[in-house]
Amino acid sequence: MTKTVPVTLEPNEQLATFAAGCFWSVQLNFQRLEGVVDSHVGYISGTTENPTYKQVCKGDTNHAEAIQIKYDESKITYKQLLDKFFEIHDPTSLNRQKEDEGTQYRSGIFYHNEEQRIAAEEAKAAKTEELKKEVVTEITAATPFYHAEEYHQKYLEKGGQCARVGSTDSIRCYG
Repeated sequence: MTKTVPVTLEPNEQLATFAAGCFWSVQLNFQRLEGVVDSHVGYISGTTENPTYKQVCKGDTNHAEAIQIKYDESKITYKQLLDKFFEIHDPTSLNRQKEDEGTQYRSGIFYHNEEQRIAAEEAKAAKTEELKKEVVTEITAATPFYHAEEYHQKYLEKGGQCARVGSTDSIRCYG
């Protein structure tokens, strides 16, 4: 069962929420960054309260598979998180990442404050300029984030892939 979970932030901590395809590999990419305190995979920006993985995969809820990151802004900036976000997926591909297809695999930045919105818009414009191609990443205010079922949390790490900060081991997504 999915649920929203209240988040407690310590001084210097902020939230960031991104959708960039299958949330398993997205989570492992961010777990490896110095300054990422915690992360959860889940669902955001849809129409159904407490959606299940099965419902999201059917495409009926309009949720995106996403990751919510708690980070220490004294160790990593939101801009650095945005750089990682744009590095790990194809932001020009509409509702598709590699072999995964559907609205749940869309590219999205879900901002938690005005500073994040501005930074996201600037990063998207810079990526568009760099690629000389339309970036389809949606940028919207964060809505309720529903944690995915427990078996999805840190799925690739549970499967033996390295989550150590600084690791550059290849990430293999499987399901």
